[in-house]
Amino acid sequence: MEQPDLNDITAWQYDLPPELIAERPAVRRDDSRLMVVDRARQSIRHAQMRDIVHLLDPSDRLVFNNTKVLPARLFGFRTSTKGRWEGLFLGETQDGRWKITGQCRGRLQPGETLTLIPASALQTGGGCGSENSDETGDEAVRLLLESKCEDGSWLVQPSLKSSTVALLDQFGTLPLPPYMGRKVADDDDRRRYQTVFATEPGAIAAPTAGLHFTEELLQECRNQNISSSQVTLHVGIGTFRPVNTDRLSDHQMHEEWCRLSEDTAAEIQSTRDAGHRIVAVGTTTVRTLEAAALAIGTNRPLAAWEGETRLFIQPGFRFQIVDRLLTNFHLPGSTLIVLVAALAGYELIMEAYRQAVAERYRFYSYGDAMLIL
Repeated sequence: MEQPDLNDITAWQYDLPPELIAERPAVRRDDSRLMVVDRARQSIRHAQMRDIVHLLDPSDRLVFNNTKVLPARLFGFRTSTKGRWEGLFLGETQDGRWKITGQCRGRLQPGETLTLIPASALQTGGGCGSENSDETGDEAVRLLLESKCEDGSWLVQPSLKSSTVALLDQFGTLPLPPYMGRKVADDDDRRRYQTVFATEPGAIAAPTAGLHFTEELLQECRNQNISSSQVTLHVGIGTFRPVNTDRLSDHQMHEEWCRLSEDTAAEIQSTRDAGHRIVAVGTTTVRTLEAAALAIGTNRPLAAWEGETRLFIQPGFRFQIVDRLLTNFHLPGSTLIVLVAALAGYELIMEAYRQAVAERYRFYSYGDAMLIL
């Protein structure tokens, strides 16, 4: 059978019954199912997430993304008209201005303000952007719209000078993906839409492959001499944006900040020098490691690096660091399914997705996982 044109976005589509999209997590993180895709044998088998300690080799090194999801989804209203507004915090400039995106009735104008609704009101059902909501009291925070960016986002100035993290904790909620069907995160989401090793605030979406690990599972890995390291990539708005071009070569990747520390670089290089494998936990870890390797230069020892990356990994990409990958099941036509196929091969991955549907795996952020050996 002739292989389709992999530059054509239609080659990356698959049929997914809506009921297979996981709106809630498994009871325990490591209760998730695990599809094992073996490239050497060109085989697919089925296991459980907690089996990973027996599927990896002693002296393999797991590499995690330790980013922490910010409560970046915001609700409020246009101060002048009381019209509802909801949006997303995207980042902060060095001088303390916020970059946000959002939507409301009508067109926002420079110079007007948005009034935020405290998260406590959202959690109790009090005005998720209600047009009559004035219940902000003395703690009201207004965002002054200064200028609109080329990508449609806004640069705004918060009226209070508190730290950004403190303001988001007070006024924001975790930005759950739209397919979960709820705009306001509940107690379960606040516990489960973070990895147990999240320490570096900055993401607006979770590095979902890491959600499957419990402290007990991490300890079992250590007991089997499977070591671990951490990188940081703050997952950005591009996570919510599908490929909107017919050809992959025309797609513009979103920019994300990532960091590979000196200690982690040394640990990874030592593992590779000893002939052992690097197991990336999640596509964000893959992008961090491979972006660092490209920046440092081919056939040079891995070293500390940080910066912005737009790396789009497609079939034909030469992986320099990553040997194995743990990942969730991704949206049809997404850059993430393309990345996974770049490592495992197009035909094997598309067969894996066909089997995942037939075997009723759970898909996306709260879904099951795939281990590529």
